This record gives sequence, C-alpha cells and structure tokens, in this order.
Amino acid sequence: MEKEREVENFLTYLTIDRGLSLNTKENYERDLLSYLAFMKEESIVNLSEIKREHIQKYLITLYERGLNTKSVARHLSAIRTFHQYLMIERICQKNPCDLIESPKLSRDLPEILSVAEVERLLESFTEETASDLRNHAMVELLYASGLRVSELLALKLEDVHLSMQFIKCRGKGNKERIVPIGELAAEVLERYLETARPKLLKKSTDLLFLNRFGDSMSRQGFFKILKKQAQIAGITKSLSPHKLRHSFATHLIENGVDLRLVQEMLGHSDIATTQIYTHMSKEHLKDLFEHTHPRATMQKE
Repeated sequence: MEKEREVENFLTYLTIDRGLSLNTKENYERDLLSYLAFMKEESIVNLSEIKREHIQKYLITLYERGLNTKSVARHLSAIRTFHQYLMIERICQKNPCDLIESPKLSRDLPEILSVAEVERLLESFTEETASDLRNHAMVELLYASGLRVSELLALKLEDVHLSMQFIKCRGKGNKERIVPIGELAAEVLERYLETARPKLLKKSTDLLFLNRFGDSMSRQGFFKILKKQAQIAGITKSLSPHKLRHSFATHLIENGVDLRLVQEMLGHSDIATTQIYTHMSKEHLKDLFEHTHPRATMQKE
C-alpha cells in the first residue's frame, strides 16, 4: 500500500539522513502504523487527503484509549515529522499539523526542603576533621549559591572571592556567571581553605574541593556525603544536590527575590525554566495556609 510504503521510506530517511536510534525508529514506526490504520478506518485513500480535523480526531481517540499527555505528544511529534517529510518529497503540498498545538506537558513540582530542614542539615556538621569541614563547606556553598553539582565540583581557587562574597562558575554551554554566596557560606569556606584544604592537598592542583586522595570529588562521592549527613540531621526526605538547588530557588522567591535575579543566579537561559519555582512557592504557601490558618478547612464535629 502507498501509505505503508511511504512510512518505510520515511523511516529509512530518518535512519540514514538524521541518524535516529533503533529504539526511536521503532517508536516512530509503531505510532505511524497506528495513525495510518485510523486513517484507513476514516476512508482516507491518499495521504494528501488527510486534514487537520482527521488528526485532531485521532488524538482524541488516543486519550480515549487511556494514553497520557506525554504519550499523545509523542504520537503527534511522529505525525508532524512524517508530514514534513511528505512535503519535502512533494508527496503532499500542505502539512495538516501546522495549526495543531502540542499537548501541554504537566511538570511535577520537585520536592524541596523547608527552611527549618536546611538549617538542621547545615547545623549537623561537626568540623572535627578536614573531611568534615570540607563537607560542611560544600553543602553550605551549594545551598547559598544554588549551583548545579557539576558546577560546584568544577570550582577552582581563582573562582572564589571571599572578601566580595561571590564566586564565578561556568554553567551549561561554558557560560560564566557571578553568584553571591553570603556571609555564612563565606566564613565556612574561609575555614576550609585555611585549615582543611591544606591537609587534603596531596599534589599541585587549583581545584577548590578535594577528596581524601587529593583529587577532584566525584558526583557519586558527594551524593553519598549528602545522603549520610541527611541521616545524621534526621531528615527523612530523599536528599540530592539538585533538591538543595530547588530549595535555594524556592526560598528566594518566597522571600520576594525578583524572578529575573533568580534566573541569573541559577544560570537558566530561559526564564520559563525558572518560573516553575513560582508555582512551587504558591503550592508551599497554600500548604502552609491549610496547616496553620484556623479556618482553612472545615471543622469536624
């Protein structure tokens, strides 16, 4: 059949010209064969007969089958790309997907630590050994700056400016940004540089944070440190470096910091990425209201 043959040609095009993986190719094939089977039921003979309303009707049937928004969006992506190919090959003159918007994917709000939980975590460090002090400095700096863990571990001595209380870091795309760190983080970092780092130093390096062998700290190593410290602090939530970053951003917005400034500190290229923290802040305030206001919920007799 013409339609199935064009799907085969399309998949060959994607594999050879665009280097699609086998798994992605199989997903495209499965989605498109389902799509064309539906069009056959709609008495569509030629691909050029497919119109926007046919595709919209097909998407509705996907929801009726119980597919979630993410799966429907994947189907539409395959269909859209297929019709773009048909136009390139001059098999069709128009793309019926042009005016169809992709389903809006809901984003689950990431879990964060409360301010009290963060304080409990930071106050649980003892600083009895060089490693203890290093761990404290790393966690304190992570929460004070909102850095990604990769940015934290890549910091060099020249990136730290304690007198001015800021650090330089390189984010995605090797973009450099300046991030303030505050007085408390600067004080812990100064103690680490003066007393702990010299004990951990085994060879010449300009890396800020060192492991017990004098090498760079690994992501896995830091994750284990954070997990162990959370247990010591009695924090039952699953803790990760990224959760501290989420907490940093949400706490700033809850305290009235402008969204553009938070975007700059986090190193987001698109403010839409930062806006999730405004939603998190609203959810937190709603939860706080419901748990504290005497008339937030109906009183049971």
